[in-house]
Amino acid sequence: MKSQVRGGTRWKRFAVVMVPSVAATAAIGVGLAQGALAASFSISGQDFKVSADSLVGKDFVQYGSVDGGKDLEGKDFATPVAVSGFSEAWITNMCQSVVTPKVPFVGDVTLRLEAGTESGKKVYAKGIYLDVAELQADAEFGNIDIGVAAGALNTGPDGKPIEGKPGIQPNTRANPYGFAQRAKDATLLDVKQKAWATTAATFKLPNLSLSLHRGTSAECYKD
Repeated sequence: MKSQVRGGTRWKRFAVVMVPSVAATAAIGVGLAQGALAASFSISGQDFKVSADSLVGKDFVQYGSVDGGKDLEGKDFATPVAVSGFSEAWITNMCQSVVTPKVPFVGDVTLRLEAGTESGKKVYAKGIYLDVAELQADAEFGNIDIGVAAGALNTGPDGKPIEGKPGIQPNTRANPYGFAQRAKDATLLDVKQKAWATTAATFKLPNLSLSLHRGTSAECYKD
């Protein structure tokens, strides 16, 4: 059944994780072993945190998928993700951090990246997809459709694809009949998320700053 909400929809402290069912999750390992799951690249064994004052995007889509790779010990693993996509997005005061644990002779090390920190200079992304494990934000969506089949995210009323509209990310696999949602535009404030991967056709980072820190105190936010 398809649920549609027209106009603006505001979800206070929006938090969504679209994951496979328990049975499907249990079958992830089997699927990887048989080569049934594929991503555009093998993810690292480390997730990362991203925070931002705001993210304003066009043509929002979201659907469930699975990322796979090897953990820091070289063992195969897979994790369910909610893939969020935008045709374009503008991000204010973006921070990204990842912790590498137990570096020999050093201990935990945090890599921190910041961009779009100056007034009027926002991070810009085109054709961006984020593989998200957790997300918290104050969110508002315009012209949202909830319950769309993932394979129909970028199609019009006639069922034909609309040029420039994001759908299931190319070179990845997701159930085209599975649950998904889309909106004409989305505004997320006070964003905090954990992610496994980000891909974009264009990613512009004004005022880029990258630094390394001992310990975990330099993470973008604390759990």
